[in-house]
Amino acid sequence: MRSLRRTAAHLLCHARTVPANEARMAFDQMLLPPTTVLCRPPRVHAGHMLDGMRGSWFCTQAGSTGTHELAMDQKFSVVPGSDGSEAAERVCRIAVDQQFTVVPGSDLSEVAERVCRVLSTQPEPTVAPALDALGVPMSRELVAKVLKNLSNAGVLALTFFRWAERQEGFVYTAESFHNLIEALGKIKQFRLVWSLVEAMRCRGLLSKDTFRLIVRRYARARKVKEAVETFEKMGGFGLKTDLSDYNWLIDVLSKSKQVRKANAIFKDMKRNGKFVPDLKTYTILMEGWGHEKDLLMLKSVYQEMLDAGINPDVVAYGMLISAFCKSAKCDEAIKVFHEMEATGVMPSPHVYCMLINGLGSEERLDEALKFFELSKSSGFPMEVPTCNAVVGAYCRSSKFDHAFRMVDEMRKSGIGPNSRTYDIILQYLIKSHKIDEAYNVFQEMGRSACEPQINTYTIMVGMFCSNERVDMALKVWNQMKEKGILPCMHMFSALINGLCFENRLEEACIYFQEMLDKGIRPPAQLFSNLKQALIEGGRISLAQEMAFKLDTLRKTPLRP
Repeated sequence: MRSLRRTAAHLLCHARTVPANEARMAFDQMLLPPTTVLCRPPRVHAGHMLDGMRGSWFCTQAGSTGTHELAMDQKFSVVPGSDGSEAAERVCRIAVDQQFTVVPGSDLSEVAERVCRVLSTQPEPTVAPALDALGVPMSRELVAKVLKNLSNAGVLALTFFRWAERQEGFVYTAESFHNLIEALGKIKQFRLVWSLVEAMRCRGLLSKDTFRLIVRRYARARKVKEAVETFEKMGGFGLKTDLSDYNWLIDVLSKSKQVRKANAIFKDMKRNGKFVPDLKTYTILMEGWGHEKDLLMLKSVYQEMLDAGINPDVVAYGMLISAFCKSAKCDEAIKVFHEMEATGVMPSPHVYCMLINGLGSEERLDEALKFFELSKSSGFPMEVPTCNAVVGAYCRSSKFDHAFRMVDEMRKSGIGPNSRTYDIILQYLIKSHKIDEAYNVFQEMGRSACEPQINTYTIMVGMFCSNERVDMALKVWNQMKEKGILPCMHMFSALINGLCFENRLEEACIYFQEMLDKGIRPPAQLFSNLKQALIEGGRISLAQEMAFKLDTLRKTPLRP
């Protein structure tokens, strides 16, 4: 299976129309801005749209909408554009023709799906009339649901929020603000996030959960300094921190691969006497070092906990077992399991699940199944995570028939399967180069009560692109969008790389533009691949245009 990360120079060596060295030289020497090569209906650039978001959320303008003269960019499309009024009329007509209108009695999920479908398929200037044509009955539940569905598309989430707040029946809620903050935080629009914080403060909606969202997004963006500063700002908003908050901060940093910084905060907390670490504090740090597979530091924290007179509970033992399993030291994990039993601590279903996963990963299937039987004999009812671990163990040993029988057993027992169950099977089928079988399983999901989720679609698009079947990837992509599910950065990357490999450069640029329109910043390697493919394909002006648009998105300042 070819890697999607390979450079387009290797992918498209057969597609050269100009010498590569001359193309690179010409690209480097040409001046911006470039000329437009493709046509697309006018659409507001993500940066321009965000730049236009003024202070309608602030106390002095609460509830106001204002009008914004948004700069318009000519973007890519396979269809030449028309003027805004014609486009709006056409979209409204399409909304009716495609049965986008909401039928009375439709459930919340169905309505939210239709709203997301409009947002993901229409150019920005025509989104509002298309949404108006839906006849959506506004409610706080609908706003929260749509924003949650748009968590991977921050710009679209913002577009919807701006439209929704102008509708009759709209109410500002903490949940809606939090969902919007989550979506904008994922695309690192933190200035705009802080304007939302101010709006929430004015409306009395701020809580610790608000700051926790922002801290987590900073941590995931590797902005550790800003994450800690945000945590410390809580006091300035009248929110007093306690030990549970420090434990949460250490946990977030640890899970964001910043365990060393988390450990430094832990040391500082002890040294300054702010709080006395408890069992949870030590357990969180053990989990962090376990994720890093740093068994030396893990054992050090564990010993420090014992020296403080704190005895491990089932969770702490579980962190030890998890760390050993992840480090392919299942024998050590089993020793901890027996030590736990000897001290009178009863293993939890999660402990059994970790052991089954670990042993399955080492292809020690018989031992994994023994722990599964031990789990059932201990009086625990079957749970989805444990059953999924068994499914994974079977798949790891290429016993797919047994895995499917386990799925049937889960179904008969009324405990699943869930999308994660199928994702596990799909991943191992793909590793075994059983592409058609994987697609059959994917189709079966659509016919069952277990609908594919974003991770499932990502797996399928990646599979087809890696196997030079981009048309099938596009089929899955379109099926996903029909469900109102929006693509994530990984899906865009897989599809664009796949299109480059097949020398479908205009289509690759269209999806790259769509990625930018949604405010998703592409990985550096993805743009490098696309640019190289365009240069080697003799499409220098198009490569230049893509570079210009990406640079514009990166540099456009936000004005909250």
